[in-house]
Amino acid sequence: NNSRLEKAYVALQALKKAITDDPKNLTKNWCGPDVCSYYGVYCATAPDDPCARTVASVDLNHGDLAGTLPEELGLLSDLAVFHLNSNRFCGALPDALRSLHLLHEIDVSNNQLTGNFPSQLLCLPNVQYVDIRFNNFCGEVPAAIFEKKIDALFINNNNFEFTLPANFSSSTASVIVLANLPRVGGCLPSSIGDMAGTLNELILLNSGISSCIPPEIGKLDKLTVLDLSSNGIVGKLPDTIGNMRALEQLNVANNMLAGEIPESICALPNLKNFTYSHNFFCGEPHRCLEVPHIDDRQNCIAGRPDQRPGEQCIEFLHRPPAQCAAHGQSSPPPMYAPPPPMY
Repeated sequence: NNSRLEKAYVALQALKKAITDDPKNLTKNWCGPDVCSYYGVYCATAPDDPCARTVASVDLNHGDLAGTLPEELGLLSDLAVFHLNSNRFCGALPDALRSLHLLHEIDVSNNQLTGNFPSQLLCLPNVQYVDIRFNNFCGEVPAAIFEKKIDALFINNNNFEFTLPANFSSSTASVIVLANLPRVGGCLPSSIGDMAGTLNELILLNSGISSCIPPEIGKLDKLTVLDLSSNGIVGKLPDTIGNMRALEQLNVANNMLAGEIPESICALPNLKNFTYSHNFFCGEPHRCLEVPHIDDRQNCIAGRPDQRPGEQCIEFLHRPPAQCAAHGQSSPPPMYAPPPPMY
């Protein structure tokens, strides 16, 4: 007689009942009290009782399951891993998930989930991996998520509307993906350098950011991937990026950046892919052409193929220079280089 497995039976039967379509018959053997034999359910010794078995993991990734997620899932009190990615679940995440105090990983990405940001995740003391991307969540993302000691945060491809909070740089995550959230906005804080000890990948493409790139970004010496493409970023590329010795991929395409590409960036020892197309750069050191893969199209770089028309470049150069200090950064306004030669 194991009350943990009895509760798990109630929870899993409620989930089975809430599934409206199971084209791969994944829950076909979800019958009877032996929940540890159910497909996708993994049991282990209970963390607080070496004599008891308990459900430690539910993994139904890529199941193509349709339905909703019942509140009874909160009965899986020892659950450490909850993986439901690439299904067709809709509705909100159950509020009862807030009671899963041992939950370490939650991945409900690539579903049709709706409602506000699941703030019940903020109540989970041990959660390290949060992946809710490719859903229809909306509204604000609570700033408190950036204070949580989590390792990976994927909230991209939802319908969130919020401004990048001042405490964004408090996050201890190694991977942060806020991409394809065009109704997000705000500035990259100069405190971004505070993330140096932990941050490995930062992907903010198409997330409504309009600011300069603060020079303090150069402190992120463990960062391997930085993607700031398709935003409203202005000013120059700070040469401090040349201090980011671990950087392998850098993408700043589709912004309003200008000036020269700093040679220090192209001299980075591990840089394999540098994309800066669709900006207004007017010069690139020869060193940049030695990076294994660069994309410099649609800029204002004399002598390079597939650049912007000269009149576009001249029109841009006659605009008032970007005042980076007005964007909350301490960097000076960028110096604009002379216009490219007319052909």
